[in-house]
Amino acid sequence: MEQLHNGFTLELCPNAFPLSTDSIALSGFVKLPREASVLDLGSGCGTMGLLLCASDDTCHITGVEIDETAHNMALHNMEVNGLCARMSSICGDLKTIHTILPPGRFHCCVSNPPYFSAGPQSKSHGTARHEQYCNLDDLFRAAAWGVRYGGDFYLVHKPERLAELCACGTKHGLEPKRLCLLRHRPADPISLVLLQCRKGGKPGLIIEEECLQTPEGQPSEYYRRLYHI
Repeated sequence: MEQLHNGFTLELCPNAFPLSTDSIALSGFVKLPREASVLDLGSGCGTMGLLLCASDDTCHITGVEIDETAHNMALHNMEVNGLCARMSSICGDLKTIHTILPPGRFHCCVSNPPYFSAGPQSKSHGTARHEQYCNLDDLFRAAAWGVRYGGDFYLVHKPERLAELCACGTKHGLEPKRLCLLRHRPADPISLVLLQCRKGGKPGLIIEEECLQTPEGQPSEYYRRLYHI
């Protein structure tokens, strides 16, 4: 059982990827309009939805998750946290999102997707970390379908795939607008990238940098904001 801020809790399936910095950082990177409708692609046990609801008491989250066990756990987490009126989960394949949801329904979309291309290790690591059931092109296509014109798609990924992220965004009409490069310490290599893409947006990219720790290894101000310390 994970304790989130504002009294929310998160329960995970036995085989689910644990709550980690990538989800926390993504939730802090997202900027929601008031009463935002949010599409969470690959929503798992409802982690991103819970984090966003804990920070914004007006948003509404719709998750799409292919794994039935994770989907059922998301429903459980919604009930336990009293969020059934603000969160929902659909057990389905985001590659067929056009059969699941109408186009342009959401103010924004979020995703903490699998980081690694499908391959020999996929069976041991499962859907949480390998692209067994969707690749980046599938993901951006689904986000472009779900988000309205002028809406944003937020995701977290590994830095070595940044060029592919930007190319997929442009291909599907989701223009990269804001990029955050995340390091553990100032002198460390970049460990994660956070990307905001806008449907129908004009070219123009703002680049930010953040660190989780100070040079001395203490929690940074950014870390304290993320974890509500």
